[in-house]
Amino acid sequence: MSRLTTNLLGIQLKNPVIAASGTFGFGKEYEGYFDPSVLGGISGKGLTLHGSKGNSGIRVCETPAGMMNSIGLENPGVAHFVKHECHVMRSTGAAVICNLGGHSIEDYVKATQMINDADIDILELNISCPNVKEGGMAFGMCGKTAAEVVKKVKAVTKFPLMVKLSPNASDISEVARAVEDAGADAISLINTLLGMRIDVRSKKPIFNNVYAGVSGPAVMPIALRMVHSVCKAVKIPVVGLGGISSYTDALEFIMAGATAIQVGTATFANPFAMPQIIEGLEKYCVQNKLENISEIRGIINK
Repeated sequence: MSRLTTNLLGIQLKNPVIAASGTFGFGKEYEGYFDPSVLGGISGKGLTLHGSKGNSGIRVCETPAGMMNSIGLENPGVAHFVKHECHVMRSTGAAVICNLGGHSIEDYVKATQMINDADIDILELNISCPNVKEGGMAFGMCGKTAAEVVKKVKAVTKFPLMVKLSPNASDISEVARAVEDAGADAISLINTLLGMRIDVRSKKPIFNNVYAGVSGPAVMPIALRMVHSVCKAVKIPVVGLGGISSYTDALEFIMAGATAIQVGTATFANPFAMPQIIEGLEKYCVQNKLENISEIRGIINK
């Protein structure tokens, strides 16, 4: 067995490196750069029940040590994914993670029932979406609304449920405990931080929605702090992400307690980021005489 073999919710990953949702398509888009089968897993493009054309206007903006995006969950919808894309993801040889968003609990539940017909390994529930019935506040902003949607989805899904948390919540550990109590099998974090840019020439916000998600190396220390906090707050596995761009970044998240990690923005700047991280982790294990990478998981708290 590889030194990097990782068990996540009973699924044997080749390594703890997972492509983050929204940055790797459905798994085939980067085949011109490397074989996606080297990855531990792939979290596909975020889906909504009926699909979406996404936001209008500028969608991506570079920012110091990172980027901002206002994509608006552009996606082909759950029915298209079940019929076409999940088979594409399975053919990559990496574990298949379906990322699901929604704007009402009813949408989440109906979409989850449809996804039960898909060939996936894990359902990743994105609760950073605005709840249209509650004035647009994201489901993940407080423990009560987060727990409500998780409980309803958990009741109908046949797959292990991983819940992706928003870093914009006032107390992310409280939200983590709430979704754990509601039945979540694992937690992933962080999603993008909320930011803003202004075009000084036009004197207007760059993005039509004014605010947009910030990601990249600049958010890494913030993400690491939140992952560490959540790992101490819950007993279920935690998958860490946010600004990871090197194997040493990945090691920090694992040492903070993460079972696995996801890489997103780094892939845009360096398409080979994930294979390089995997190679670096393997070399680290050899140099430090580790039989498995899990030996250093949460080590800073031991």
